[in-house]
Amino acid sequence: MSSKPSAESAENVPKAPAEQTDPYKEADLGRAYDGRLMARLWGYIRPYSKIFILSVVCLPITAGLSLLQPYLLKIAIDNYIATGDTAGLLRVGAIYAATMVGEFSFLYVQYYLTMTVAQRSLADLRVDLIKHLQHLPARFFDRNPVGRLVTRMTTDVDVINEMFASGGLTMAMDGVMLVGIISIMVAIDWRLALVTLTVTPALALAVNFFRIRARTNYRRIRDRLARLNAYLQEAIAGISIIQLFAQEKKSFDRFNELNQHHREAHHAANIYEAALFSVVDAISSISLALILWYGGGQIIAGTLAFGTLVAFIEYTQRFFIPIRDFSSKYAVMQSAMSAAERVFELLDMTVEIESPEQPTQVDNPLGRVDFEGVWFAYNDGDYVLRDVSFSVAPGEKIALVGHTGSGKTTIIKLLNRTYEVEKGRVLVDGVDVRDWDLAALRRRIGVVLQDVFLFSGTILENLTLDRPDIPPAKAIAAARAIGADSFIERLPAAYDEVVRERGNNLSVGQRQLLSFARALAYDPTILVLDEATSSVDAESEAVIQDAVEKLMAGRTALVVAHRLSTIEHADRILVMHSGEIRESGSHAELLAHRGLYHRLYELQFAHERRSLAEPVAVE
Repeated sequence: MSSKPSAESAENVPKAPAEQTDPYKEADLGRAYDGRLMARLWGYIRPYSKIFILSVVCLPITAGLSLLQPYLLKIAIDNYIATGDTAGLLRVGAIYAATMVGEFSFLYVQYYLTMTVAQRSLADLRVDLIKHLQHLPARFFDRNPVGRLVTRMTTDVDVINEMFASGGLTMAMDGVMLVGIISIMVAIDWRLALVTLTVTPALALAVNFFRIRARTNYRRIRDRLARLNAYLQEAIAGISIIQLFAQEKKSFDRFNELNQHHREAHHAANIYEAALFSVVDAISSISLALILWYGGGQIIAGTLAFGTLVAFIEYTQRFFIPIRDFSSKYAVMQSAMSAAERVFELLDMTVEIESPEQPTQVDNPLGRVDFEGVWFAYNDGDYVLRDVSFSVAPGEKIALVGHTGSGKTTIIKLLNRTYEVEKGRVLVDGVDVRDWDLAALRRRIGVVLQDVFLFSGTILENLTLDRPDIPPAKAIAAARAIGADSFIERLPAAYDEVVRERGNNLSVGQRQLLSFARALAYDPTILVLDEATSSVDAESEAVIQDAVEKLMAGRTALVVAHRLSTIEHADRILVMHSGEIRESGSHAELLAHRGLYHRLYELQFAHERRSLAEPVAVE
């Protein structure tokens, strides 16, 4: 239930490539280990390499202590229980207890150190992601849903964290354990070891069979979870529309359908998991039966000690535990590699718009704006602006009008370098915007949009945006100058009143006044108003118009407006059509010219004139 963008917005949003028609569909999972990706992940682990190496050192110690325990049982039974040596049995028992305590201690230290490294390195990765994301061009955000980007920074990073917790190192430890168990069993009795391992080929086939199916199903789970989350985000954000049009049942049915698909995917995963566990347990039981059959016969024949048989049973049980867990751990590793691929793909996105290495310094900005033969297209060859040229003198008030989709908003986006021009130049105070320091350029240009965005926090925090150069006194003075103080001071906490999500505890007019006060506190040289009064009622518009006059005083101003009544007193009006400037002049001049502006004016006020022309009936 996404809100439909306006035609102007639709004009400004690039079309998604064919491969992005389903942005929530997960890509195929790749290998469970990718050396290239692990090398990049190591770059985040390297600052904590000493801790990481210490955790790795704990692995063979933990495995060694675990492997020693069945052998101690063999010694206790064959050397001391069989001979009735109580003192020797006590010594072995003490050693056995020490190995258990040691195994627990080293396992705890290893896990603690591993997760310490994981949390620190992945926190650094999140910082790099948000830092990089903040510098990506607007074109990138046009093509990528917000939910997808949030997933990259949260879910995908958490999946990599899961690899640290139950994937990579534990699989390495499992490998050490398996090799150690086989080696010890062969060293103790190679014939019994061969009998025990005769089931290994069948075990390998079973694990591979379920691994392939688990991989496919795990991708299905991720895909359906993404769809479920996407729908939830959309439905909750649009809950007021759902209620307004009585669509609760339809919304619920759609959610129930997606939830059912998600449950079915998880159910299939449970079936594969249970089947694998059952097969491994069955093969384990067969292996134990073979041990008892062959080993029992050897004991009866007097060629095998009873303690050796017990040790083999213990080793066999420990042998099958990591194999039983292999499928889930393998899926974690595959998912982690896939998540890392997506995360690094985001980090590798080119920052197309950034400050030059040696930006031009503008010590005394006056607010002059020049567009010189500017061409621009959001999509290749589909030009939104065509050879646009105009100049705005310092302090001049310019209005941009035209039909929806004529390119008005695009001019603003090129002025503050949200997008890059393709041909021509945009100059601010005689300097190409590409030669400005980007932060300095945007510090000189204040933009007030139709759709005001307020952050969660207090009103004062929304006015200052925590900028050190905007003290609270300056922000409050700006609010008073605009007239926003009249409603702010009536609030229970005044300037410390908490603004709820999207500012929904404030009216449209109040949010707009806050945006004007924020712009005034920002104190820009050039002011841009993009449809800033088009969504307020007539009563609020009168208050806001007064605020606009105060805000524009002494500044260069570019005003994009649909309501022509709001720009009648502009110094100059530029009339745009199909990406070109067709007319230019004052309100009176353009009406007298009887061209495109006159037609726009006539269309907008035709209804009012007809109402005034109708005779009033007198009873």
